Amino acid sequence: MLRYRSVSNGPIIQYRPVSCQEANTMKTEVTPKDKVFQTAARLFYQHGYRAVGVDTIAAESGIGKMTLYRHYPSKDDLIVAYLKDSNDEFWNYFEQSTKDALTPREKLLAFFQGLQDYVTTPACYGCPFLNIATEYPETDYPGHQVALEHKQSVRARFHQLAKEASASNPEALADQLFLLMDGAYMAARMFGTQNPAAHVAQAARVLIDSHLEG
Repeated sequence: MLRYRSVSNGPIIQYRPVSCQEANTMKTEVTPKDKVFQTAARLFYQHGYRAVGVDTIAAESGIGKMTLYRHYPSKDDLIVAYLKDSNDEFWNYFEQSTKDALTPREKLLAFFQGLQDYVTTPACYGCPFLNIATEYPETDYPGHQVALEHKQSVRARFHQLAKEASASNPEALADQLFLLMDGAYMAARMFGTQNPAAHVAQAARVLIDSHLEG
C-alpha cells in the first residue's frame, strides 16, 4: 500500500509516494482518513476533480469505500477539504517565502519569485482554485465558494501590501498582480515546465516599480 508525504515546494502543497525506507522513518502512523485525503489531493491536483471518482480514490488509497464515506460523506466534502487545506498551505508558504523581506515591495517580489520557481517545475499542475472554478462554474457549488474566498483574500493581501508600499493606485496594482499570478498558474497548466511564467518575477518587478515611481 502506498503512503504519501506532503511536500510544499511552492504555493500549493504536493503529495508524493514515499519509499519503504522513508515509510519506516515516519513516526506518526498515517490514519485511513489521512490516506484517503492525501490520495484524493494528489489525484485532484494532477487529473482534475470530475475525472477522479470515489472508486479510484478508494482503490489507490487502499481504503474501502465504506471507510471513505465514514470520513467524507460525499466527494464534494472531500473536494472542499482539499481546497481548504490548499488555502492553508498557500498562506503558510506566503508567510514563509516573505518573512525575510523588509519592505512591502520586497514581500511582493519575494512571493512572485517563489511563484516563478514553482510554476516552472514538473510539480506544478496549475492552481487548484482556478481548476475548481473551471470544472464547477456554478457559484453556489461549495468548492467554488471556497475558491472564491481564497482568491478574494489573495487580492486583499496584494492590495494591503500595495497600499503599504505607497503605490500610486494600490487597487489597480493589486488587480494587475492578481491577474499576473493567475496567468502564471494557467501558463503552467497549459504549457508545462517550459512556459511564459518563467518571466513572471521580472514582470511583477516592472509592474510594481511603475506604480512606485514618482
